[in-house]
Amino acid sequence: MEEKKIFAKGYSFYKIFMIFLIGCVIGTYYEEVLNFVRSGIWETRAGVIYGPFNPVYGFGFAAFVLVLGKGNEYRSFLKTFIYAALLGGAMEYLVSYLADVVFNASSWNYNSELLNIGGRTTIPFMIFWGLGGMLFMKVVYPFLSNLIEKIPYRFGNILVIVLIVLMVVDMSVSFFAVYRQSERRQGMKPSNVFEKVCDTVYPDEFLKRAFPNMNLEEY
Repeated sequence: MEEKKIFAKGYSFYKIFMIFLIGCVIGTYYEEVLNFVRSGIWETRAGVIYGPFNPVYGFGFAAFVLVLGKGNEYRSFLKTFIYAALLGGAMEYLVSYLADVVFNASSWNYNSELLNIGGRTTIPFMIFWGLGGMLFMKVVYPFLSNLIEKIPYRFGNILVIVLIVLMVVDMSVSFFAVYRQSERRQGMKPSNVFEKVCDTVYPDEFLKRAFPNMNLEEY
């Protein structure tokens, strides 16, 4: 008998992408709930213009699986916690650094926080990354992995391709809209039709609503 094909079996690219997407959504609502508890104000914490997706968390979840997935069942909780803390802190630091270099912008600044590392992450937040990563890898990931593999093979392949295209477009549009915003703040005029479209469709007021916690450097 022909062996039944399993969608996203093992540590395949499709499974990593599905975990990335799930992480994007979970991260967005986690940030929104946390902000509401702190301030009493509900506002979006998505990292892209369209949809409830925060790629920072998505890449974090995917990195956990890529780095800690193999041998996860044999690794101790303590080691998983330590590795997740270091990985999460490194990811947060790197994203903050890239946003600063590329966009002259920041979505967080921890200079006033206890035990901060260059204002880009903190030891307490790394502990939360560690706890979250440990919980995710030891409890949530095995369940999600099994659930993803139950998606019908053909349907899953088509679904992932569609979702990849949509996410690439969404992230690309968001990147160029914010990049163009940073150019406007430097007094740079649009040099082509694409940049004119960005200025018209995604003006500063629109991006302020889309990314209310993003701060751009003044020129």
